[in-house]
Amino acid sequence: MWLKPEEVLLKNALKLWLMERSNEYFVLQRRRGYGEEGGGGLTGLLVGTLDSVLDSTAKVAPFRILHQTPDSQVYLSIACGANREEITKHWDWLEQNIMKTLSVFDSNEDITNFVQGKIRGLIAEEGKDSFAKEDDPEKFREALLKFEKSIGLPEQEKLVTYYSCSYWKGRVPCQGWLYLSTNFLSFYSFLLGSEIKLIISWDAVSKLEKTSTVILTESIHVCSQGEDHYFSMFLHINETYLLMEQLANYAIKRLFDKETFDNDPVLDDPLQITKRGLEYRAHSEQFKAFFRLPKEETLKEVHECFLWVPFSHFSTHGKMCISDNYICFASQDGNLCSVIIPLREVLAVDKTDDPNRSVIISIKGKTAFRFNEVKDFDQLVAKLRLKCRAASTQCDVAISSDATGQCGHLEEQPLTCQKECSKTVNTEALMTVFHPQNLENLDSKMLKEKMKEQSWNILFSECGRGVSMFRTKKTRDLVVRGIPETLRGELWMLFSGAVNDMATNPGYYAEVVEQSLGTCNLATEEIERDLRRSLPEHPAFQSDTGISALRRVLTAYAYRNPKIGYCQAMNILTSVLLLYAKEEEAFWLLVAVCERMLPDYFNRRIIGALVDQAVFEELIRDHLPQLTEHMTDMTFFSSVSLSWFLTLFISVLPIESAVNVVDCFFYDGIKAILQLGLAILDYNLDKLLTCKDDAEAVTALNRFFDNVINKDSPLPSNVQQGSNINEKSSHTKVDITDLIKESNEKYGSIRYEDIHSMRCRNRLYVIQTLEETTKQNVLRVVSQDVKMTLQELDELYVIFKKELFISCYWYLSCPGLKHHDPSLSYLEQYQIDCQQFRVLYHLLSPWAHSANRDSLALWTFRLLDENSDCLINFKEFSSAIDIMYNGSFTEKLKLLFKLHIPPAYTEVMSKTSSKGDELSTEELLYFSQLQVSKHADKKEAESGKNTPEKGKGKIDIQAYLSQWQDELLKKEENIKDLPRMNQSQFIQFSKTLYNLFHEDPEEESLYQAIAIVTNLLLRMEEVGRKLHSPTSSAKEFSSTACDSGPRGPEGNADSNVEKGPSSPREEHQWSFAFEQILASLLNEPALVRFFERPLDLKAKIENVKSSQLRSRTKV
Repeated sequence: MWLKPEEVLLKNALKLWLMERSNEYFVLQRRRGYGEEGGGGLTGLLVGTLDSVLDSTAKVAPFRILHQTPDSQVYLSIACGANREEITKHWDWLEQNIMKTLSVFDSNEDITNFVQGKIRGLIAEEGKDSFAKEDDPEKFREALLKFEKSIGLPEQEKLVTYYSCSYWKGRVPCQGWLYLSTNFLSFYSFLLGSEIKLIISWDAVSKLEKTSTVILTESIHVCSQGEDHYFSMFLHINETYLLMEQLANYAIKRLFDKETFDNDPVLDDPLQITKRGLEYRAHSEQFKAFFRLPKEETLKEVHECFLWVPFSHFSTHGKMCISDNYICFASQDGNLCSVIIPLREVLAVDKTDDPNRSVIISIKGKTAFRFNEVKDFDQLVAKLRLKCRAASTQCDVAISSDATGQCGHLEEQPLTCQKECSKTVNTEALMTVFHPQNLENLDSKMLKEKMKEQSWNILFSECGRGVSMFRTKKTRDLVVRGIPETLRGELWMLFSGAVNDMATNPGYYAEVVEQSLGTCNLATEEIERDLRRSLPEHPAFQSDTGISALRRVLTAYAYRNPKIGYCQAMNILTSVLLLYAKEEEAFWLLVAVCERMLPDYFNRRIIGALVDQAVFEELIRDHLPQLTEHMTDMTFFSSVSLSWFLTLFISVLPIESAVNVVDCFFYDGIKAILQLGLAILDYNLDKLLTCKDDAEAVTALNRFFDNVINKDSPLPSNVQQGSNINEKSSHTKVDITDLIKESNEKYGSIRYEDIHSMRCRNRLYVIQTLEETTKQNVLRVVSQDVKMTLQELDELYVIFKKELFISCYWYLSCPGLKHHDPSLSYLEQYQIDCQQFRVLYHLLSPWAHSANRDSLALWTFRLLDENSDCLINFKEFSSAIDIMYNGSFTEKLKLLFKLHIPPAYTEVMSKTSSKGDELSTEELLYFSQLQVSKHADKKEAESGKNTPEKGKGKIDIQAYLSQWQDELLKKEENIKDLPRMNQSQFIQFSKTLYNLFHEDPEEESLYQAIAIVTNLLLRMEEVGRKLHSPTSSAKEFSSTACDSGPRGPEGNADSNVEKGPSSPREEHQWSFAFEQILASLLNEPALVRFFERPLDLKAKIENVKSSQLRSRTKV
């Protein structure tokens, strides 16, 4: 590798380097201790230790080339190499291309300048296609070389960054280098001859946290597959930890949580991930979450500046954040002043000539924002003007195309259809229809409601109204007191960011409603079942108006997002949204909740809710330690709080109190729910500490929820769920407003950043726990059908899954990821294709030494692939491995027999003759799909009809029951049911046996035994053949088989297989039954000993665990 020329003082380096070659201008040196017997003694060990600690590949590579300046002790290092071949290549290039040119120059200075320029040019040329786009490319290149040399991962593995740190092995710290790459966390240390190499795949990490103990002041704790690893002495531990957290979560999303990853195009290509890219992505995600912007937005620029706050008459310091369609500002002081300015609202962007370097942004509604002390404000103004022009152009095009599309669409439809479409969507909130305010009869509650409205109107006059209003501490205080009924829908839309989604997608909801009406699938069936369970006591949902609106919103969302479809609890949330928001607004609020504010809550595994429950448990440990000590099992909080998170307390609180919680949720996000949960437990702390079991604790909490009231609610008594209960109850009443205020006062110090960090940390734990559950269920099912021990089965499952992931590490489109579906049964969640099976077959099978091992792997795969979808699951895979290792003589022979008859057997011919029996990936996949595609297409079509996720039709329960019954009645295969083996198949079967016996200690006796068996079988068939033909080719085959015996598989037997089936000499082929072959082989003790020889599966698995990744490196 060419290096940026750096000065080296040769006088001090002579002790560490030995001269290999030299000429007038260059010197090739070898590192002392490298390539010497015994490692070069003590000097070699010391040099190796120094190499491991120092941060320069020029010092640690075993070979280097220096450019020498005559009459000087200072040399320039220009190249280094990991091996002699690489450095020799560089040396030869210098002699052929540089040496002749240097003789032209007159002065030594000119020679040095020319060499330096040439080497820099070579480095620049190499760096054109390099993916090491980091802040210090030269230093990163050196670290990359050291990473590849010491860790030994495949060259496709992308190094993201590296750090110097200590790894604690027991109580001893080992200084070395931590390498963070796309798929692995690696550590390497070499101290005084002791080498430590650690490689942990990110997908195996179940815990990642920063810890501090008496010995380790601050360290990073990594837990992988039950083993704990500690790393300390980082220069920038926070930066390191955040990057590790991002890489671990990326791997978890990509491999385990496909639903989330499919919606995440930023991380689609694992080979393009860089440290800078990850940091940029983290800032962008934080930006979108804080300002509740659409998920398509990305952060482009950040500028520190001051924003003039007119109603407070002062400028607040903060950051201006700019994306494609928004200008946002957030203050850095405690006032929490923030502003969101959509570019679609901007009328003009101006700058002032005063020394304040001010940028003035004017928006619709006669409002202007003044940003002072903006750096590079001339360039910023020019950029913003361009963005505003582009935004206004897009808006005009969208409006015109939408209007044209609607007109054209309406012209094609009859008049009756137009009337139906206009009446489909409700244009008013259900609350205004069913509970209009009576302005003539103002009681005390209505007066308080009017006072709230007046407070908000004063705020609007000061801070503005709409998307671009100032959001301050006063705004939060008003939200905590409860949003007025008349403003609730508007402010929910504003604080959730749903107003932006609706503004940028005009007409979308009506279109989706029209397309989704009449569809029938599993989601719509579940929706119909739950419609009348959604706030059934509320008059709005006792009428067709409310039920129809709820049906349309839920069906439209299931149509928009089929990966989520419909999940229980969505009906309860949506019904509340419909009470206060118009139907289209309720749809966009549901989108905001499901896709941004509560990510992964409503998918099939409710991972998001489980993660937030784990965060809640962590907060309980921190803020309510006495409760943690009393409750022996923390899962109690998970079981109790699940409905709190999924329904935002709507399912446990009376409706009039729950809407106040929803107010806070739309303003503060999940932070509001966590704070309220802690406040509820704190309020009931004494009661919970006296509870003896979980049932008593649940009863205490339910009694508390029944007594939560909203004394200021203007809703009629027949609507308020808690009014009747509370009147008769003797328990203390708790006002929801006071409870929310208390939660803010006690737990308002919880930061968004802390919640985000806890979410990332607990996401690893939750997903790994779900994966462990999947594994245990698979093992429980499979263990009933195999003879392997549970430990062997467990380790085999890990290897099976690891191979699937390894094949997905470096490829964008991987069948393993494409077919992974967590909603499927446990057995079907992970399946491998033929190429992945071949790798595992080579690693695990006791027959993998055979010359035709690729063909055997192919035939085994085809045999196991009973449903012809070109994928096999773990149960099918383990059944084959179990027979090979634990099967009886008859079971092993039956497996080999079935491999050489259809549907498993197919004639295999490699296109590359030089490879012999080895098959390329393309050939393997082609043969695995041979005579399968039609059946697979038919099966896919049938599954499309019967499976609600794939087809639009109703689910066929009868088909599932029939399939289940067939599996229950499935009996063990009788050997008499096996078809007969024809001539060409028997030839290949004999060849396979010869290949299996190759290099066996009893090889000669085994060859003789198979020759005897072959001759015996042929004589048995000869009598029958004479009835059809006076001549027989059986003798020809006998001589062929016997001749190939002594030579083994390297003979000319390959050509016989290809000629066998196509030979026109025979009009009547002979065939053998399995019983004939079995009986003949049983007569040969050598053959029986070979197949009944005990095989150590445990030792094989241990060997594979250590070599699985290394074998992929060779590939």
